[in-house]
Amino acid sequence: MKQAKIPPERWKWFRNAGHFICSRDCQFHLCTLVGKYLVSTVGQMRLDRVAREIHAEVHDPRWLAKFGHLKGDEFDAAYTRKFGFETVGYDWTYETMVFKAGKPCSDKECNYGLPNIEGSELDFSPYNDAGAATRGHLAMCRKWAKAVRP
Repeated sequence: MKQAKIPPERWKWFRNAGHFICSRDCQFHLCTLVGKYLVSTVGQMRLDRVAREIHAEVHDPRWLAKFGHLKGDEFDAAYTRKFGFETVGYDWTYETMVFKAGKPCSDKECNYGLPNIEGSELDFSPYNDAGAATRGHLAMCRKWAKAVRP
């Protein structure tokens, strides 16, 4: 089999997360179709306010008593400074997974033809900061752009 390379100008970028059941709670997502493969990175997960208040009550009730009255972005910023983002896996806050891309959905269903995922992940990498997640996503795209295809 020949090894083909898909150049970056042929990669298709999506503005949606490509995987992860809680991706709607993630503020960071990169999703790229590289040939027959979907490379998806998610992170910076922030659960809803009630869940964060419960977490704060369990881990630092004095913090919640001091900052629990804050509204909106002020609470979000104070909570993130104190507790950081939620993990998306064991001890990591960002992850990249690669899947075989399935049939794209229609524009009406999910915006711009984001492909469905076929099967389990083919590759994976965890990270704990946005810079590493971005670099890792691009490295995974380059790696799978060189993948041997049947």
